[in-house]
Amino acid sequence: MHRPKWGIITKKQKYMTQVAFVKGWKQARKEEANRIKEEIKTALNVKSDPTFYRRMKGCPEPTVTEARKIEDVFHRFGIYSIWGDE
Repeated sequence: MHRPKWGIITKKQKYMTQVAFVKGWKQARKEEANRIKEEIKTALNVKSDPTFYRRMKGCPEPTVTEARKIEDVFHRFGIYSIWGDE
C-alpha cells in the first residue's frame, strides 16, 4: 500500500485554501479583529472560536449566502481582497 508523503497537498486542501478567508483576516487591524470575528460569527451563526477558525480556513465551504455575509463584514472595515490563505 502506497502512503502519501508528508507535505503533499491534496486537491481538496488546495481548493479549501481558495474558499478560506484567511487573506482578509490577515489584513484586519488588531483593534478591529475582535469586532470582525464577532460580526462574522453572528452572520454565520457560529457559537465558538474553534468553529470560527475552521470556517476561516474553508472548512466547510461557505455557501453563496455565507460568502456574501463574510464579504459584507470585511467591506465595512475597508478590506476587499478576502479570499485565499495568503
